[in-house]
Amino acid sequence: MAHAVAEVMQVGGVLAVEAGTGVGKTLAYLVPALLSGERVIISTATKTLQEQLFLRDLPRVIQALGFPVRMALLKGRSSYLCAQRLSTAHQAAYDFSSQDLQLLESARTWAHSTVEGDIAELGALQDHSVLAGLVTSTRENCLGASCPQIANCHTLQARQRAMQAELVVVNHHLFFADAGVRASGVAELLPSVRTVILDEAHQLSDIGVQFLGQRWSTAQSRSLAQLLAAQNSGPARGMADWLGLAADLAQATKALHALPAAVGQEPRRSWTDASPDMLSPAYWDRAIHQILNSLDRALQTCSSLGLAWPDLVTLAQRCQAMHDSLILFAQARPADQLRWLEYGAELSLHQAPLTIAAHMQALLPSAAERDLGRGRSWIFTSATLGTDAQLSWFVNSCGLAGHTVLQVPSPFDYAEQAALYVPEAAYAAAAQDHSAQVAALVARGARILGGRTMVLTTTLRAMRAIAQALAEDLAGTGIEVLVQGQYAKRLLIENFLRSHAASIAGVAPVEAAGSVLVATASFWEGVDIAGDALQMLVIDKLPFAPPDDPLVRARALAIEQAGASPFKELHLPEAALALKQGAGRLIRSESDRGVLVVCDPRLVQKGYGKKLLAGLPAMRRLADEQQWLDALEGLRKARQADVGNGEVAASSPTSST
Repeated sequence: MAHAVAEVMQVGGVLAVEAGTGVGKTLAYLVPALLSGERVIISTATKTLQEQLFLRDLPRVIQALGFPVRMALLKGRSSYLCAQRLSTAHQAAYDFSSQDLQLLESARTWAHSTVEGDIAELGALQDHSVLAGLVTSTRENCLGASCPQIANCHTLQARQRAMQAELVVVNHHLFFADAGVRASGVAELLPSVRTVILDEAHQLSDIGVQFLGQRWSTAQSRSLAQLLAAQNSGPARGMADWLGLAADLAQATKALHALPAAVGQEPRRSWTDASPDMLSPAYWDRAIHQILNSLDRALQTCSSLGLAWPDLVTLAQRCQAMHDSLILFAQARPADQLRWLEYGAELSLHQAPLTIAAHMQALLPSAAERDLGRGRSWIFTSATLGTDAQLSWFVNSCGLAGHTVLQVPSPFDYAEQAALYVPEAAYAAAAQDHSAQVAALVARGARILGGRTMVLTTTLRAMRAIAQALAEDLAGTGIEVLVQGQYAKRLLIENFLRSHAASIAGVAPVEAAGSVLVATASFWEGVDIAGDALQMLVIDKLPFAPPDDPLVRARALAIEQAGASPFKELHLPEAALALKQGAGRLIRSESDRGVLVVCDPRLVQKGYGKKLLAGLPAMRRLADEQQWLDALEGLRKARQADVGNGEVAASSPTSST
């Protein structure tokens, strides 16, 4: 892999490489990137992985190579303390609890000592979305060059460090957000670098679709109404009916937000016709135009007074931008775009391209540039990019057809290290008692292993049902049941490892009861638990995307209109990749041993199951329940033998694919 990366860096071009778990893909691209002497951007899927790369992996490689490299970590503005907003945060703290006020005071103290202003330094603040929103800025509320605290702007300083660095680490959200708006600093960086490396590339398509489109939210509208009301006590007080303008906009916004609430609580709705699903087109159109009219009146007022009060020019620009953004959603949806509504504490409208293919093709070097050896190099990598040798799913979704692809298999001996069990009796995926059956199986296995089990579910409902049943079944055993949402992800994994680490250190008996972790969504990837802390991984159902999801429906419709099968072209390959990604949580090192249980008989009973199985590592198959129980008992005895020989290795959580 390192040779392939080095070659494409030398001549320019595009390489998509799937590197199986254990290959060491981070080293395989970092070493040639640093040896190249070129400026490099590396993008990862999440801020957690971004920090791991910057704080752990890069320093190790730089130390090993023995020469200095100027590197920088660049995040979005919401990750950096805004000194100006911190100075005014007390205005919104009137109903805060004493704990919130204490955290806000801690943030003020920290602000005097921090160099980079990254709120990750103050972990409690990072996990508190309300407080974090008060002391960080958005593109809408940033004062820009007119900010009285611009000399202390951590976002601006981070961008300046990135422009001076030889290697810059960003994340996919920042990368794509900047593609639509030159706000993060990535747009300025791209022309100056010769190599772009996108790690965790399997997430590119979904993240890109979200960020390459248009978005309008009631939160933006409410914020603008508050700014209009604030003018009533500013220099332009008395020059306009500011409170009336603010009230009109706030009431119109409230009326729009109330429409979906009257017809259900679905958090995301398709929008293929004149209005979102379940909403009257006439009522919807009227509510949209009420806001547009309010924005028009505010715009005219701010524009007419802007000559006398320059601050109102910025406010007028914001009114115009919000008007232009909303009017897009009052028009017919373009055929090549998908549109949806998200509803919760706020309402947001979204429009985005069906794929990121066209956008990526515009960024990639042309054939002429590659022939002349002057083109930039782009490397896309992940542990999971496809289920065939051509990596078709990833290549097609990202517009990489015709470029070089490479698959580097995992060095692990899966047939020796892992086993797969698919229980068939009474486990029909559609059965009402399916979650109860899964919980009973998990409890039985966890008792043998002393915990050491993770359950991945495909829905929140199943997660809650399985967790509740497990808590009742395992009561009194000492095995703790941990559930996603109970703590932050990092803390959940630390708690999962706690009793295991205690037994290794001799603080607790080796056979002390461990934990069962029940989770969904983000836990299907980015969780790395090596060693015998995790020995059984249970997946409740095949991870087919919900067919009523607006994005899934839109893509399926486009495929159907093109004369192809949505199941074959969309649902099946995405399920195969998700299953492969989830199964990858089990074996994380050469010494790991474990059993994967997929409680969905469709995997072995349906014809398409062969394609799903082909995407999984070549684990040995367990034919029945007795073989499964024997395998678990074998793991327990092997662990006892290792302890007796002093060979137990400590486990530590990291984030990885």
